[in-house]
Amino acid sequence: MNLREKLSGAIAPVFTPFTASGEVDHESLTRMVTWQLANGSIGISIGGSTGEPSAQTIEERAKAIDTVKAALAGTNAAFVPGTGSAKLDETLELTAHAKKVGVDAALIITPYYARPTQEALYQWYATIAREFPDLPLIAYNVPSRTAVEMAPETFARLYKDFDNIVGIKETTKDFEHFSRTMHLCGQDLLMWSGIELLCMPLIPLGGIGFISALSNIAPRAVADTYAAAVAGDWDKARELHYGVHPLVDLLFVETNPAPAKWLMEQRGLITSGAVRSPLIGLTEAGQARVRDLAAQAADYLTPVN
Repeated sequence: MNLREKLSGAIAPVFTPFTASGEVDHESLTRMVTWQLANGSIGISIGGSTGEPSAQTIEERAKAIDTVKAALAGTNAAFVPGTGSAKLDETLELTAHAKKVGVDAALIITPYYARPTQEALYQWYATIAREFPDLPLIAYNVPSRTAVEMAPETFARLYKDFDNIVGIKETTKDFEHFSRTMHLCGQDLLMWSGIELLCMPLIPLGGIGFISALSNIAPRAVADTYAAAVAGDWDKARELHYGVHPLVDLLFVETNPAPAKWLMEQRGLITSGAVRSPLIGLTEAGQARVRDLAAQAADYLTPVN
């Protein structure tokens, strides 16, 4: 199985569960991975924006990678952890750990807060690519989180210059950005959508899958949307796409991942909906809104038991 085949489909960007006292809950994380694979997700990513990486130490992130790797043992599921940070040394350290444990690819977010220029972004990714020439790397463009957007031309330059830069997770609501990046790079590019309501529309453009936070609460619906789209069953794909609208709204009632964590605690998959500062747990008003939205799309929520 080549890399495109291995990474095509719905990859779940799971949140990092914490205990009520604030420690990483490795038992809940293992349950989450098992549940994801039982409900259509073809792979797991941890350490992306939904995983609260900036609120964790590099050691904690590395141990979470180890836990997911162990949970995936004996399966053919893909593993694409997020190993990026705002600091280059941390990014290199965590990416080295991911390579050592054996992952299919590493997802590298654009460095946040500093607002680097396009040339600085090129140099950042070039440095990482040179350090790990045998590890497939996926750029993660998420300007709403990082305050910097990687231009299609910048990514296309990297894609041309480094064989191990194989794809990009596009998490921008500017859908033209998706198309321009694909046009510049060609149809061999591996591209995923991280914007929930742009997942299904990406498939006709040549995208190979979704890395959608919606998988944290509705992995079966996300996986079935992908399957229907690639099969050309657009009636089914559209039915699912519109059916999950309330669940997409649910994810962002307050800052992601607080709503999803609260809901999955209520549903019994994890032991606590705790998030780490600077986030706070879901407020009472948020809880009421989440209940309402979950009820509106109850048929699309994936059962836990």
